[in-house]
Amino acid sequence: MTLSFVPHKIFNNLLKEEIQPEVKSELLSYLCRINILYMINNAGSGHIGTSFSSIDLMSWVFLKYVLDNSASKNYFFSSKGHDAPAMYSVMSSLGLIDFNLIHKLRKIDGLPGHPDVNTPNVITNTGSLGMGISKAKGIIKANRLKKRKCRVFVMTGDGELQEGQFWESLMRVKQEHLHELIIIIDNNKFQSDRTVEYTSNLGELKKKITSFGIQTVNINGHNVFEFSKHINELILSNQPSAIIANTIKGNGVSLLEANNLKPGEFYKFHSGAIPDETFTKSINELSSKINQIISNNSIYLDFELENSYKPESAISNSVKKESLIEEYSISLLNQARKNKSIIALDGDLILDTGLIPFEKEFPDRFFECGIAEQDMVSQAGTLALEGFLPIVHSFASFLSSRPNEQIYNNATENSKIIYVGSLAGILPGGPGHSHQSVRDIASLSGIPNLELVQPSCSEEVSMILNYCINDLKESSYIRLCSIPIETHFSLPKKYKIEKGKGTTIAEGKDIIIFSYGPVMINELLKTRSELMKIGIKIKIINLPWLNYVDSEWLKEQIKGFEFIFTLDDHYESGGQGEMLLSNISQQNDKSNFPKTYFKIGINEVPKCGSNEEVLSYHKIDSLSILKTIKETISKNSTYLENK
Repeated sequence: MTLSFVPHKIFNNLLKEEIQPEVKSELLSYLCRINILYMINNAGSGHIGTSFSSIDLMSWVFLKYVLDNSASKNYFFSSKGHDAPAMYSVMSSLGLIDFNLIHKLRKIDGLPGHPDVNTPNVITNTGSLGMGISKAKGIIKANRLKKRKCRVFVMTGDGELQEGQFWESLMRVKQEHLHELIIIIDNNKFQSDRTVEYTSNLGELKKKITSFGIQTVNINGHNVFEFSKHINELILSNQPSAIIANTIKGNGVSLLEANNLKPGEFYKFHSGAIPDETFTKSINELSSKINQIISNNSIYLDFELENSYKPESAISNSVKKESLIEEYSISLLNQARKNKSIIALDGDLILDTGLIPFEKEFPDRFFECGIAEQDMVSQAGTLALEGFLPIVHSFASFLSSRPNEQIYNNATENSKIIYVGSLAGILPGGPGHSHQSVRDIASLSGIPNLELVQPSCSEEVSMILNYCINDLKESSYIRLCSIPIETHFSLPKKYKIEKGKGTTIAEGKDIIIFSYGPVMINELLKTRSELMKIGIKIKIINLPWLNYVDSEWLKEQIKGFEFIFTLDDHYESGGQGEMLLSNISQQNDKSNFPKTYFKIGINEVPKCGSNEEVLSYHKIDSLSILKTIKETISKNSTYLENK
């Protein structure tokens, strides 16, 4: 596939042109749209819709204010973070980051999927919603303490306003006279896939924000001649301000715009690369608009795109790939047909969590809660007390952390709730650390009466869900891998779910290793194949229980093994490996215990990159595991001599 982008020289030439600032900004935003599409399709993922709705405002703020710090230090950041490609496109065009980084979106040594301070001139980490205004207030107070004038522009999404922290952060803005603050709400009227109004209606937004003593205006977020005037007036007023920028998700390309959808209809371009044909049509439409602006304003700009070839992924069609989310969706429907007490709650992720079929078949038993995890979990708590079985859905990184106190409160009531955390583990690597859930086991393990489990394959998904619904009296947390995964194993025919017990995926007599989930189990099987070439056979145990193990079963499994390894798709700290080691250390009979215990897991903030890059960097891919095992056993010379 050939991908087109705007080369750096065109941006340089545009910046040199002495033309009306608003025209320059408009042209810049359309040029940047091309590079947004290029970056996302080159990376294979990213958020187009929200990047296109915010790019016009970003272009103006960067050109007019961020580049000019003569009167005060001016900051800009996006609280929603999903529009990172838009911000990177503008920053690269203006020389605030290396232009060549546009070729490395979501790569290990490039631009992360959501903003990160390790990128030059990025102010703060975002991607976890609702934090932006609070962060802006901190910047303002820091500058006041330094006796330095500043101005902070912070962009939020409209769906983001469902997060409680946004409203908390407005409470003292007027009281503290934070006149340096300008809030820009990208009011594109869409959440991830559906409209804000359909999901959780914000009501009369201007009245709500004004009630906090913040002067608020409604503007057309795509008309630079209109919003530039309003921004200037707000600055001169010397008051904390908010702009409700009415925008269109996907604006600038007719095929991508979200302004003709029916209520409840899904927007198709929230995230992910677009098809090749759509990409070509989009580039042609944008190029036509760019040439029109150049012609209408008599701008001397030699507009010509450069091309980059992206090779097709070499994926074998013969390799079976499983979607655990699809299997979960089917299994949940089957259970709900038999059990009328089952209620599904969703946090604005109905597409990603597999709940579309459930909503369609059981609309009265499906509750959309929007981007409000604490509210959702507390609702689940009282639904459970009233005799229902609520099943709560969100991404694992958010479900385990944001409503952690509410989950604990529910646990103290001894009711039964099932929490399902999708996008669990370090993959996919593209979104970055805000979405890579590698601390959820640690976050939830200390909550009483809550069993943590993770299926390793589609077959185990249905078995675990059945166990959590029909066999378990307490609450549970099901950790689900979201990416389609190659499957190199099958469960034993007589395998059944038993609390605290796992199953042998591959037999071996030299080394035993415990793990869970499809990503880690499959990496271990690759490692095992390599070790067999040198005569080392490892026994692989799939242990779906993450915070509990049956002591007698564990004792029996490790008997006679000199080496025991654990592999976590999680931080080493607080992971399954620590739990197993703790259990072993507390057992009395240690005569048959292994001499060497080695934990493998993640030990730093997860990197953003392709799945292969991320696994390799954190040394949890098959080759790195192979190296770790070899190095560990090589320290035991007696063992090697016997081999």
